[in-house]
Amino acid sequence: MFFVVNLQKIHRFAHKIILYSSPKMLARDLISDSIPPLKTSDTGLKALKWMEEFRMYHLPIVNNVEFLGLISEEDILSMNAPEEAIGNHKLSLIRPFVTEHQHFYEVIKMIASMDLSLVPVLNEEQHYLGAITTADILKKMAESGGLQNSGGIIVLEMNLHDYHLSEIAHIVESNDCLILNSYVSNSTDNSKIDLTLKINKTDISRILSAFYRYNYFVKASYQEKEFFDDMKKRYDSFMNYLNI
Repeated sequence: MFFVVNLQKIHRFAHKIILYSSPKMLARDLISDSIPPLKTSDTGLKALKWMEEFRMYHLPIVNNVEFLGLISEEDILSMNAPEEAIGNHKLSLIRPFVTEHQHFYEVIKMIASMDLSLVPVLNEEQHYLGAITTADILKKMAESGGLQNSGGIIVLEMNLHDYHLSEIAHIVESNDCLILNSYVSNSTDNSKIDLTLKINKTDISRILSAFYRYNYFVKASYQEKEFFDDMKKRYDSFMNYLNI
């Protein structure tokens, strides 16, 4: 009956988007006005209706500007009388939030670690400003240029002690290119890391040759068209999934 988001699928997709775009965005830049908060006077049935309508399984409860916590679909279904006001029930609400000045990476971390469908945003006075959904994050990432910027992608695998970004940047720049973004992640071999580079040119053949000459292990590389066609396809597919 109710829409349930596959968080693992979302987080894997969000992770891929984040790798290749790193705008300097704070939580306040991601706030959406599409998800209204509940009041304690609202009923559990109204909360369920909104969850189905907005495709969320958490909603914030706010009285005036005070954030009381997140209510989940499970909380409501466990109520004896969901037709009564939420405030009439004893609920153990979780109270996760980020402040407006926190970086969007911290928003994503909280969503992933707590399996949330949204994160409330508070100001310095602890007043509720709004909420950020996973869909909001993905749309912002796409708008920021992650799917539009031209260039190539190179993934290098190396030991952690061999990671010297200044040296790698020098190799790239000596071939008349620039690193637009970089990202370090764990390799399939736990003793190594993967360094993903977004380069500002589509023809990365000279850079690949240079990395080979300097004995870097190129784990993967993508020309602009094949990579961004795939990412655009993934993004469109995911957005269609959200809009079912």
